Amino acid sequence: MTASASPRRLILLVDDDPLLLDFISTVLQHAGYDTVGAGSAPEAVQRVQERGADIALALLDITMPGMSGLELAQRLKDHTEVPFMFLSSVDDAETARQAASHGAVGFVVKPVDAGRLLPAFEAGLARADEIRQLRRTEANLNAALAAGRETSLAVGLLMARYQTDRNTAFEVLRDHARSSRRKVNEVAEQIVAAEELLNGLHGAFAARLRK
Repeated sequence: MTASASPRRLILLVDDDPLLLDFISTVLQHAGYDTVGAGSAPEAVQRVQERGADIALALLDITMPGMSGLELAQRLKDHTEVPFMFLSSVDDAETARQAASHGAVGFVVKPVDAGRLLPAFEAGLARADEIRQLRRTEANLNAALAAGRETSLAVGLLMARYQTDRNTAFEVLRDHARSSRRKVNEVAEQIVAAEELLNGLHGAFAARLRK
């Protein structure tokens, strides 16, 4: 009995040479990947708009008419989370430096050889997965820190209003959240928002009384 196959990962291939696109696509499909091709940077942008969330990695030719691969890479970096590696006919230090400065996770040199393509590609994909994990970890950490700040503010407000200690204020906040089946930080955000609203009304009342 064979194990069920893992979902095939989608790779975006961008090159103005259709024969090379077919060759790379065939190599990657035989290795267990799905591919989608684009013959120009504008077409690649359209593919990303259609399937960006599904694309595991993009392989971009550096030299293309119109928008270059470097310009496309900058657009992907600024507006999406699609990782990319470069394909170039030039193998020199300056080209490699440009690739690294644009945030590429790998670099493949033409003419493309299947024996060298797959190891370079799989190394780039592994690096892309590491970057995704770091982004997720950072997002989770930032969310936790933000929630912690709101909770600390709410506890401080409860301490001041009810003249109690920190532990008691937090326990009351936590118990209220549990009883209403909500997260502590959600109740905390509501308390802080209510305090800000009351402070705003206090200022409005004070201004009216001065008239």
